[in-house]
Amino acid sequence: MTEQPMPPHDHPYHDSASSPPSPANRQTGKPRGPHGRARTGSVIAAIAGNPNSGKTSIFNNLTGMTQSVANYPGVTVERKTGHASHGGREVTLVDLPGTYSLTAYSLDELIARDFVIESKPDVVVNVVSAANLERNLYLTVQLMEMQRPLVIALNMSDLARRQGIRIDTAKMSVLLGAPVIETVGNRGIGLGALIEATADTALGPATQAVRPVSYGHEVETEVEKVAEVVAREEALVRRYPARWVAVKLIEGDKQILKKVRQLASDAAAIESATQTAIAAIESHFGESAEIIIAERRYGFVAGIVRECVRSTAESRQNLTDTIDSVVCHRIFGPAFVLAVVYSLFAAIFKVADEWKWLFGKSPTDWVKWLFDDVLAGLVAGLEPDMPLLHSLLHDGVIGGVGGVLAFVPLIATLFAFVAVLEDTGYVARVAFVLDRLLRVFGLQGKSMLAMIVGGGLGAGGCAVPAVMATRTLREEKDRLVTMLVVPLMNCGAKIPVYLMLIAAFFASHKPQILFSLWAASWAIALGAAWVLRKTVFRGEQTPFVMELPAYHMPTLRGVLTHTWERVWQYIRKAGTVILAVNLLIWAAMSFPRLNTADGADQLRHSIAGRIGSAMEPVTRYAGFDSRDNIALIGGFAAKEVVVGTMGIIHAKDDSSARRAEGLSAKLAADPSWSAARALALMVFVMIYSPCSATLMVIRRESGKWRWALFAMVYTTVLAFIVAATVYQIGRLIG
Repeated sequence: MTEQPMPPHDHPYHDSASSPPSPANRQTGKPRGPHGRARTGSVIAAIAGNPNSGKTSIFNNLTGMTQSVANYPGVTVERKTGHASHGGREVTLVDLPGTYSLTAYSLDELIARDFVIESKPDVVVNVVSAANLERNLYLTVQLMEMQRPLVIALNMSDLARRQGIRIDTAKMSVLLGAPVIETVGNRGIGLGALIEATADTALGPATQAVRPVSYGHEVETEVEKVAEVVAREEALVRRYPARWVAVKLIEGDKQILKKVRQLASDAAAIESATQTAIAAIESHFGESAEIIIAERRYGFVAGIVRECVRSTAESRQNLTDTIDSVVCHRIFGPAFVLAVVYSLFAAIFKVADEWKWLFGKSPTDWVKWLFDDVLAGLVAGLEPDMPLLHSLLHDGVIGGVGGVLAFVPLIATLFAFVAVLEDTGYVARVAFVLDRLLRVFGLQGKSMLAMIVGGGLGAGGCAVPAVMATRTLREEKDRLVTMLVVPLMNCGAKIPVYLMLIAAFFASHKPQILFSLWAASWAIALGAAWVLRKTVFRGEQTPFVMELPAYHMPTLRGVLTHTWERVWQYIRKAGTVILAVNLLIWAAMSFPRLNTADGADQLRHSIAGRIGSAMEPVTRYAGFDSRDNIALIGGFAAKEVVVGTMGIIHAKDDSSARRAEGLSAKLAADPSWSAARALALMVFVMIYSPCSATLMVIRRESGKWRWALFAMVYTTVLAFIVAATVYQIGRLIG
């Protein structure tokens, strides 16, 4: 698997006009030195680095709980910001998307590059892996070309030493013209020195300049000629260094050419000088100018490595190689993936639901006790005098939101196990092992990574960041196919539905059923990708390079941080979006009011009941009645709403004697329910329309509403066909 250089392209989803204001504009009145550096007050630092370089570990350890998440202007890509302090000076850290290059082939690269060059942070902290120095330094060279103050975090230095790699950081600092700090990000080693160097570089006198990169005499001559013409354009050089613009134009960067045409008064002169320079370089070397510049960067990197790195065990096979010989094996590798996923499902039920390790109760038992006994008991006194208010609180809030939050212990345990797998480096191995399989169905390894983000590694993911992750795919067809199938993965929102029905009808086979649903989601997603590739998106697939990072021992802090972030997102969603939708559904099930104490009659008479009943002639083929239809309609907003709505429905339906029972127990006791109906409902929830947030992201990432609508329609039709088939077969075999 190799990845060939591709020409840069205009990305339809980036709006540079909406780039965030520069630190100079945000810090009005504060004196700034050369390069726009802040002299006093807070510092804005961008953290850039390759994927798997430990960039996120450094960011998390430096910022702790001060992080906030927003989107980059004009795009749906998440932007993480956090705060650290040194010597009374605050440092605001912006975690840029992980990228191998700043050539603007993908949206990730474009965002990282534009933040550095447009927003002009006071300093860029470049995280490089000491164990993979030569590959990581290519990004460093591109950051040096931007002429921003730079600090190098030489991360994973402990791993490099174990591999027999010795790096002369003092010499490297001199050669690069930037401080080089050894760090071990996941253990917090060296981070004090790193934040000190970051603040000093941004706030101190600009005595140390980043070393200019030389492309050799022949190329340098042409770069200088173009830079001279660019330098005449005041509006252009106010925003970008003239030399950097010249290099990007010679590389054929369409984004920079577009900027030149927008800002330069004599763009034709710049384009003419560029074409002359390209012709001269290609005539001299017999290669494209883009390749020549890339080769010169790699040559510069090779020189740095040759001067600064010594290896004491060049031929020694390290632990990573030994483990990979098993987990990446063509036969044992896929079997290992299956074993890991099955073990994951078995473990979450044991830890969160079956083991009575918290004062005689499991974590799930305690959450159910809180909602079913304590909170329900607090509002019970309202029923005789204020039945409508009691119904709102008991059925709409406690029954709806409580039904979703009852699964928090299981969800948290699942997130924790997945975080361990991510932090060890095993997730990249899963993508590597399954790449060959994905290619048969028209996908590729980077598609695999997006599908894992969406919940492909045993669930626990989310389709929203999974769709965003498709921006790393270079070909538009690859992006769209992946975008349309990642919502079929078992995201964390679907898990509460599965857990509710598995507990009711498959209690003695919990891990097996959840594992089967995981396998089914993959089979359906791959089948859908194959059909889309053969019909809607025909064409060649793009090859790519897969990086396998070294294995790491997860840290307790890292696992807890990742777990808490995801659990808090789940709880926040339950307290906002899901609560709002549940209250709307409660109102639709409560009005118009019927003068009867029979909850079932009221439900049938309500707006929601009439809509659900109108759908029954079709949905009964999949085993769904009007109550299921109401819940599934709510699931278009968020899949967790299915559980919340069913909680409301059964709270209204049940007599007061059964209200203390959990939702799973109520379904198991309902004679209209069966294992076949439960299985059909789980399959339908797995496949049908992505939630509203995912649809919005598909629209933003694809640039067209038609793909969002297509995703909603094709998945819902497919879901009904599969669910009806499962239900009818289930009825036949009893």
